Amino acid sequence: TDEIMQQEIRPLVAVDIIEQLHRQFAILSGGRGKDGAPIITFPEFAGFSEIPDDDFLNVVTYLTSIPSLEAASIGFIIIIDRRRDKWSAVKASLTRIAGAFPGNLQLVFVLRPSRFIQRAIADIGIKLYRDDFKMKVPIIMLNSVSDLHGYIDKSQLTRELGGTLEYGHSQWIHHRTAIENFAMTVKTTAQMLQTFGTDLAETELPNDVQCTEELLSSHTDHHSKLKDELKLAVKQGATLLTCIREPVTRSANSKLSPDELENVATVERLLAQLDETEKAFDQFWTKHHLKLEQCLQLRHFEHDFREVKLILDNLMETQAGFADIGDSVTRVENLLKEQKHLEEKGQEPLEKAQSLALHGEQLIQNNHYAVDSIRPKCVELRRICDDFTNETKKKYDILGKSLELHKQLDKASQWCEAGIYLLASQAVDKCQSQEGAETALVEIEKFLVTAKEHQLSNPKEFYNQFDMILTPEIKANAQRIVQKLEDVQEMFDKRQVSLKKLAAKQTRPVQPVAPHPESSPKRASPKITRPAA
Repeated sequence: TDEIMQQEIRPLVAVDIIEQLHRQFAILSGGRGKDGAPIITFPEFAGFSEIPDDDFLNVVTYLTSIPSLEAASIGFIIIIDRRRDKWSAVKASLTRIAGAFPGNLQLVFVLRPSRFIQRAIADIGIKLYRDDFKMKVPIIMLNSVSDLHGYIDKSQLTRELGGTLEYGHSQWIHHRTAIENFAMTVKTTAQMLQTFGTDLAETELPNDVQCTEELLSSHTDHHSKLKDELKLAVKQGATLLTCIREPVTRSANSKLSPDELENVATVERLLAQLDETEKAFDQFWTKHHLKLEQCLQLRHFEHDFREVKLILDNLMETQAGFADIGDSVTRVENLLKEQKHLEEKGQEPLEKAQSLALHGEQLIQNNHYAVDSIRPKCVELRRICDDFTNETKKKYDILGKSLELHKQLDKASQWCEAGIYLLASQAVDKCQSQEGAETALVEIEKFLVTAKEHQLSNPKEFYNQFDMILTPEIKANAQRIVQKLEDVQEMFDKRQVSLKKLAAKQTRPVQPVAPHPESSPKRASPKITRPAA
């Protein structure tokens, strides 16, 4: 029933009554009366009385619907050409028009039969039957077209009526169907755009990258097709406009009839309507397309965020489990290598996270609709990066101190061993002499100086320096070494005391003793040597 009602309500178009129009029993030539009244002509038509009522009514209704409301409101002028007909045909025509004309009538001109007898009958008939025609407008009986020219300018009459107005019925039908087709195209296009716009407005944004890409692609394709439809429609309108204006284009002396000018105005109005529709659609599409693109950006951002976050969480978990600070130099050095490896492993994810956070901030700057979703993720990415960096630095600091501690402990232990070896290597018998004791003391003093070089002059202070990073095991080991240092130091102290005593002992002085006389050598008596006699 809805379809039937729509069909009833829908105004007639040329294509609905194309066959009846082609019969040409009534035409709207485009001419106008002096006050702008549209002229409908009923040319000579042999079978006028045989035209079915529906066909007659449809054609006349259609013709009266074409002029603008302004022109139609002035009232129509009807010209009935019955010069070659009989009075009976005139009477039949007037009766039919009076009974079925849907528009506002202003004047009726009748070109009466040219044969003398029929003209006389017509004169009498018009007087007798005027009231029967139910026309409250003047019916002017004319003997010839020249009489008609006294009422209507020649330029508004076709050649058949002695005028100069160019009129081709086939072309007129062609223009009418083309204009109405174009009007339908504009309407259909507008409806398609509206439907598409409604679909877009009601579209829920997908939650993943793939679906968003598919939706964006689908909508973009649909948009492109509709834009092509629009281009075709505009081209159709422009071509139609050119066709209507063709007489003027062809000849500078030609002028378009008022109806043709109205056709031009109609097509221009439809083109303007199309342009407005397109602009509104483009404006809506720009917003929708931006939203879809932003949705895709968001889904990519969220996808990348999940991936990076997972890697960062694993890194942080690995780092959190990295609690060992080592129990020896070798172990600490290995731990530092592992920490370095973890840092290098985290370099790429950290760069990705920083880059993603920067990208997120750019989206925010570009007025992304999901600012409230993007900003917290950017903050979280930067926080995790900072946490990892700070924790890495802290680990390096702790391991650095641990390495320093173990190196110092190793040196202290080695120093103790060297000290014990030195003490053991000092032979007791050699130290009994002053020289030996002094030599041993010098050796000890030289060795004790190395304690300062190894920061071992104050073992407890050294130990306290690392107290914060010590595990119970390392603490026990450090305490043991510190105790050993103290023990060795005590051993040196005792040895020094002992050696100093030995070095300080004076050997007993040798008393000088005068020699006994007996023990003096006897002097030999001098012998006198006699000279020989």
